[in-house]
Amino acid sequence: MSNKTSEHIHTEQPQIKSRPVIATFILFGGVAILLLSMGLSVMFGAADIDFITIWQSITSFDKNLSSHLIIWELRIPRALAAALIGAGLAISGTLMQGMTRNPLASPSIMGVTAGATFMMAIALVVMPKASNLIMMLWAFAGAGIGVMIVFGVGSISKTGLTPVKLALAGTAVTALLSSLSSAIAIHFNVAKDISFWYAGGVSSVQWIHVNLLWPVALVGFVIAFLLAGSITVLNLGDDVAKGLGQQTFLIKLTGTLVVLLLTGAAVSVAGTIGFIGLVIPHITRFLVGVDYRWIVPCSAVLGALLLVVADTLSRMVNPPFETPVGTVTALVGVPFFLYLARREGGSM
Repeated sequence: MSNKTSEHIHTEQPQIKSRPVIATFILFGGVAILLLSMGLSVMFGAADIDFITIWQSITSFDKNLSSHLIIWELRIPRALAAALIGAGLAISGTLMQGMTRNPLASPSIMGVTAGATFMMAIALVVMPKASNLIMMLWAFAGAGIGVMIVFGVGSISKTGLTPVKLALAGTAVTALLSSLSSAIAIHFNVAKDISFWYAGGVSSVQWIHVNLLWPVALVGFVIAFLLAGSITVLNLGDDVAKGLGQQTFLIKLTGTLVVLLLTGAAVSVAGTIGFIGLVIPHITRFLVGVDYRWIVPCSAVLGALLLVVADTLSRMVNPPFETPVGTVTALVGVPFFLYLARREGGSM
């Protein structure tokens, strides 16, 4: 029996392929493009600022100049938050798809984002003057509740979970939690406050939000990178992973906690920004292969780049007004989701 198992494992191992040259180019080239995009994000807005002014504000900041204040108090924290949130959502989607082997999994589809928003609606009612840190904790709790409900509903079927059933459960639970959030907002007259999280965006981000966000993001990123090799093995199947000595339950539990951490922090700062966690993992796997030791860091770079660019475009669509950045990401994500749903549904 053991010989057959070892032969089976041996035949599965070659499936773990990667393209390290492309991955390395994405990491270094992507970071360079990301920094350039963040610079453009600082430049463009209701008041366009040239590069020389940005450089002067960095080298010789003058608090008496309005342009310097705009750069340091509004534009730079906004760009940093967009990069951190984009990377966090992309990593969350990557982990969810890797752990469940479900190509339709993402924080916005699996109820994580809706759960976080639902609990923040409750927090606005019971603790209207809560600090940003308290709101973030409520978002963490809501993200966990959303995940538990989705997997609970999806597991009711006698045939168990399938990618499409899990996506349908996530869509239904997301609709339910969103409706409950709207009802709470209207009944308790906090609709104006909760509308920010529905729209999604980083327009009101300040340094206090960045200072809360980056430690959470750093912890989540480090744990995700440490889990990457184990998730690669997990993709061969639970039986193969166990045969190779992997603690599958512990890996999935830790990965789920990372998803809740990163998504909860993102929602508490920027509200509902969908489809980054769905689209970016697929693009990354297509480019770098199926080794999550490359997929996780490359997803972080591409996710950060996507949200920074989307945020910049949201300011340029209808100036001087801003289009919600969630709308920009949805324009990319919705067609991609429909394509995946059709492909997976047809293969069942």
